[in-house]
Amino acid sequence: MQFLDYPPIWLLGALALVWAETVVLALALPGWVQALGTGLALLAIVLFALAAWEFLRARSTIIPHQMPRALITSGIFALSRNPIYLADVILLIGLSLRWGALSGLVLAPVLVWILTRRFIEAEEARLIAAFGPEAEAYFTRTRRWI
Repeated sequence: MQFLDYPPIWLLGALALVWAETVVLALALPGWVQALGTGLALLAIVLFALAAWEFLRARSTIIPHQMPRALITSGIFALSRNPIYLADVILLIGLSLRWGALSGLVLAPVLVWILTRRFIEAEEARLIAAFGPEAEAYFTRTRRWI
């Protein structure tokens, strides 16, 4: 079951629940709400891409549960310590609005909690173990989410 304990799996599970709501109860939301949802989904994709670029530049692992090779503090990581997890939540909210499934708005804080408890806290501990005061200084100046 460890192969299932990755953030994209949790995101896909939440999106599956949201999509199931659209099959059972299709809400007709105003066009501007759907457009907002599309915009948020596109923003999430941009955040993913910017974060992936920084991982490539640093030649560090993007895979949770692994020891990082570098402390990434540049680019999008100067604004958020967890832009990929932030993108996960924004994508969930955006697609929920786009699809007219309000359950995603309820699931978003649950996903934040899961990502924080199952991944972020352990990743931050690994960063402190690997980079010590440099990581602590980064945590002090850069917020966890936004």
